[in-house]
Amino acid sequence: MKVSSTSGVGSAAGPGKAKPAAGGQGFQIAQPAAGGGAAQVARAAGVSGVMSVDAILALQDVGGPLERKRRAVGRAGRILDVLEDVKIGLLSGEVTADDLERLKKAVRDERDATDDERLEGVLNEIETRAAVELAKLERANRAA
Repeated sequence: MKVSSTSGVGSAAGPGKAKPAAGGQGFQIAQPAAGGGAAQVARAAGVSGVMSVDAILALQDVGGPLERKRRAVGRAGRILDVLEDVKIGLLSGEVTADDLERLKKAVRDERDATDDERLEGVLNEIETRAAVELAKLERANRAA
C-alpha cells in the first residue's frame, strides 16, 4: 500500500489544555498519611515473586505430553534391555540374581508411572516370571 498524502480525513485539533471534570476538580492522587509511609515500604519489601524457583522446577519436571511419552519410551527401552540380558542368561544357563533383581526393579519403576491396564498385566507377568526364575536360582544355589 502506498501513502500519497499526509492529510487526514477531517481536521484534528492540536494538543490542548486538559479540561476538568464536571465537578470542577481534575485528577488527583491521594496522599498517604505521614506516619504510614515506612510501614507501606516494609510491607512492599516482603512481597515475593509470583512463582518460586521450586514451582518453576516442578513445572519443568512435569513436562507436556511429548515429554511424558519420551520418558515412557526410555523406561520401556530399559526394561527391554534388561529382558534381553535375562533371556541371554537363561538360554546360556548363566542367569544371575543381579539380572533378575534389575528386572524386578525396572518393572516396579514402570508400574509406578503407568495407568494402562494391559501394560499392568504384562508387567505382572514379567514380575512373576522374574520371581520364579529367582526362586529356581536360589534353590539351585542351596543344592550346590
